[in-house]
Amino acid sequence: MNLSPALQKAYTEEQLTAREAQHLAEFIAWGPIVFQVSRLMIKFGILEMLRNAPKGLTRQEICQQTGLSDYAVKCLTEASLCIGIILVDTETDCFALSKTGWFLLNDPATRVNIDFNHDVNYNGWFCLEEALLSGKPEGLKHFGQWSTIYEGLSQLPAHVQKSWFGFDHFYSDSAFPEALKIVFDEYRVRSLYDVGGNTGKWALQCVEYNQEVEVTILDLPQQIRMMQQNICGKFGAERIKGYGIDLLDDKSEFPRIGKLDAIWMSQFLDCFSMEQIVGILRRAKSAMTPDTRIFIMETLWDRQRFATASMCLTLTSLYFTAMANGNSKMYNTEDMTRCIREAGLEIEQIYDNLGLGHSVIVVNSE
Repeated sequence: MNLSPALQKAYTEEQLTAREAQHLAEFIAWGPIVFQVSRLMIKFGILEMLRNAPKGLTRQEICQQTGLSDYAVKCLTEASLCIGIILVDTETDCFALSKTGWFLLNDPATRVNIDFNHDVNYNGWFCLEEALLSGKPEGLKHFGQWSTIYEGLSQLPAHVQKSWFGFDHFYSDSAFPEALKIVFDEYRVRSLYDVGGNTGKWALQCVEYNQEVEVTILDLPQQIRMMQQNICGKFGAERIKGYGIDLLDDKSEFPRIGKLDAIWMSQFLDCFSMEQIVGILRRAKSAMTPDTRIFIMETLWDRQRFATASMCLTLTSLYFTAMANGNSKMYNTEDMTRCIREAGLEIEQIYDNLGLGHSVIVVNSE
């Protein structure tokens, strides 16, 4: 396994004392309630109140401002002290925000992750064991009888859709500005397939960034309908087309046009097993000309600058296991390279550290 320099020490040497390790073990054992207490401290506004109170707040003041019972506030604040998201002044009995509590409240990535894990994953992860054994997203039945979450995405409850798209867009959006420069300034792309284009967010940014590019979004028919509704009336929408395709069907070929400069796949291939990725890339290759490049944007967990990012990514893999499709994950460089080569393609260049830890792999057919 090839790890980035930042991860080498974290994953090859013991970092904790015995006491710290024991504490972490118990933290894991009580993880579900740690999560829910922390989420409710945000939802009930308690962390925000503490942030805005320079001298802190007593339990009674928290009760008055939230309308919660003394019992509820006592349970939440005592647990939060032990979790480490608040502090207490023993002379005044006033609670204050800790550094961890500050990040829970203010860090955009943390807030997105909390909503995603509560609204989309929490109930379904009870079926993680079953999903690992069956290779199917057994937790998805909490929402409906679909074989993958993508089939039912347009039918999920509104708040679940909001958290799902919030998670998906937050991470990809951060890398888009740098990715646009690579695609259009360095490679001079004028015609592009956006594979798995979802709501058309990347396509809209493409037609705004470049006044000449023509974009065709390839996705499930129901997603194409959602995309068309989303882009209607927006700048450059006339240069965005949709092509309905089941990318899991090996008989569904990519459309062919006279001159295709680029095939864009953003946070897309992690939605499939390695065998499926090879099949998709082979079909993409059949639509390529010698001048076409495939741009694969992924958050490869072994190329991250910080261990926290790698942890988030490897745990996101279990969302794919229990909820999304049962057989995909957040891949590392070795896995993605193997898929690309098995499809008869070659890696031309890799751009790292775009946005919040994305890499763009540029692939050619030579």
